[in-house]
Amino acid sequence: MTVEQSRVDTDQTPALLLDTMLGKLGTYLRMCGYDAAYALSRDVEDDDQIVALAKTEGRTVVTRDVALARKAPEAVLIESRDTVDQLREFRDAGFPLELEDEPSRCGACNAPLVRVAPEEPTPEYAPEPDYEAVWRCRECGQHFWKGSHWDDVGETLESL
Repeated sequence: MTVEQSRVDTDQTPALLLDTMLGKLGTYLRMCGYDAAYALSRDVEDDDQIVALAKTEGRTVVTRDVALARKAPEAVLIESRDTVDQLREFRDAGFPLELEDEPSRCGACNAPLVRVAPEEPTPEYAPEPDYEAVWRCRECGQHFWKGSHWDDVGETLESL
């Protein structure tokens, strides 16, 4: 893996902008608490637009595109196509990867989550919040909880 500049000693996780080839990686990073915006969700595909958006929002570009990595300061270049290998490369670049105690970012749209009150209704697919902790996305309304997917991601991260 090539990294333009690693971020080993940061107290705060950096805001990220993932290129169009790293959508699934973004979902994992959000579960680890990263503010991980996805270029396609922002209707941005052109390298120059990605670099400009990252600069405007103070984000680090994470990409599989060598030319884009050269244009973006402090970009992280990921070489693998496999998501688990991408996670390993990202971690090896100096970024910690562990699940948060409580989810804070929507896996779908990257917006902040809010804990659902026990008396608040949830969709049929979600557990009752008076029995299990549930979070709702402030933007898209999707609901999240620590179910089997959470456990699977945790196992994947531990195996890196």
